[in-house]
Amino acid sequence: MVLILLEALLALLVLVLIVWWTMFSGRKGGEPTVLPRDDSPPPPAPPPH
Repeated sequence: MVLILLEALLALLVLVLIVWWTMFSGRKGGEPTVLPRDDSPPPPAPPPH
């Protein structure tokens, strides 16, 4: 019984470490800045020849 609880505790610890690693090991400068989108319509297509 103790072995099962120890294994479950170890699995929980591994899960917490994985979540911690993925949450706090991001980019050094943070997220890149996003440029504003250009919502103007595309230019008209050239006439067929």
